[in-house]
Amino acid sequence: MAKQKPTIPKGTRDFPPSVMVKRKYIFDTIEEAFCKYAYQPLETPSMENLSTLMGKYGEEGDQLLFRILDSGDFLRGKASEIVKDQWNKGSASISAALRNQIAEKGLRYDLTVPFARFVVQHRNELTFPFKRYQIQPVWRADKPQKGRYREFYQCDGDVIGTDSLLNEVELIQIIDEVFTRLGLDVTIKINNRKILKGLAEHIEQPDKFMDLTMSIDKLDKMGHEGVKQEMQQRGITPEAVEKITPFLFLEGSNSEKLESLRRMMFQEEGGKGIEESQEILEYADVLKLNNVLEFDPKLARGLDYYTGTIFEVQTNEMEMGSICGGGRYDDLTGVFGLKDVSGVGISFGAERIFDVMERLARFPKRMQPSARIMFVNFGRKEARKALEVLQALRQASIESEIYPDAAKMKKQMSYANNKSIAYVGMIGEDEIDKGVITVKNMETGEQKQVDLEELKALLSG
Repeated sequence: MAKQKPTIPKGTRDFPPSVMVKRKYIFDTIEEAFCKYAYQPLETPSMENLSTLMGKYGEEGDQLLFRILDSGDFLRGKASEIVKDQWNKGSASISAALRNQIAEKGLRYDLTVPFARFVVQHRNELTFPFKRYQIQPVWRADKPQKGRYREFYQCDGDVIGTDSLLNEVELIQIIDEVFTRLGLDVTIKINNRKILKGLAEHIEQPDKFMDLTMSIDKLDKMGHEGVKQEMQQRGITPEAVEKITPFLFLEGSNSEKLESLRRMMFQEEGGKGIEESQEILEYADVLKLNNVLEFDPKLARGLDYYTGTIFEVQTNEMEMGSICGGGRYDDLTGVFGLKDVSGVGISFGAERIFDVMERLARFPKRMQPSARIMFVNFGRKEARKALEVLQALRQASIESEIYPDAAKMKKQMSYANNKSIAYVGMIGEDEIDKGVITVKNMETGEQKQVDLEELKALLSG
């Protein structure tokens, strides 16, 4: 049998220890912030029924769902009938019909829809408002590219069961705290989907709200001219496109932008979105945020389920897409049978945050997943004494290990060097007699003898 070259699917990655310790730093920072604001942990299955996922992410999102093949002889007696029935409709229709017959489940696309499903399914067990955070992987059948993966982690926080705008304000605080602790300079952008609905009414094409939103959401990628062309391709009239242009390029402070909008649109829906944004910004004025909070009327976020405030966070230090986003959804649980339950949430893009921090060298310097000290193995008698010392160090939460074999000194030292271990401890017969440990600083080469308490102080420094 020919040797197979080991590979992984495109859009996925292995995470060696040197990377995992940095990822854990990000996850821990996010989790600690959520816990501080009394959010509770939650996990949901990697797979969901396709009926749960379909129709929640828009037409493009549905196409990016990873479907899971049913087990067993699922096409027996069906395939020929499906092909025959769909033949006159074309090959795409055949593929869709077959797909529906062989897949009932899919990998989750995000954490929000499974969360809504969980809330409805367990509503009699929960106390509302219910605040949860969730850190798990999601999957999207997207084209892999820089900063975009097919498997990636999301770090979500949501509160459901209240429409108070204080929840939006609290999420802004969490965003600000997380990125401040990570040492990143960001801009927190907000808008309101009601304003975008007001814009669709303003151009007298309210039925084109989703087309308008999906086009505006691509402004950063396609530029103004590209978005204008897409709007017209989606059936928005050239006259309407021209009326939209001033809306996309409002300038000034947050309050000046809102005032300009008030003059532009008087519709009830748009006016409500303006007032909600104004209230959030007034609350935020007392928070003394470390990062800029910007009202951006061209912020759209293309997901279908957002109905109110929407968030997006971008780093100010390099070119990168959104590293955090979210919004309010008033109708998401309704599709699962629980009406009139409003929620709002955010999702930190851990993969992009990692890429930004790596390129900007923002991780703490001492991030190597290695022991602070490794003890040389001189043999059984010496190893027993070293184990006593190791036990004491580990009880003091000091990372430490012993080389497992009584190998040549050169081999053991090479192991310590390759793992970037700061110190090597040596306990031979002489050290046992004196009750000391010989410690070597692997960076400077300096050696000295210390007792256990001195060793603890040295390694804790």
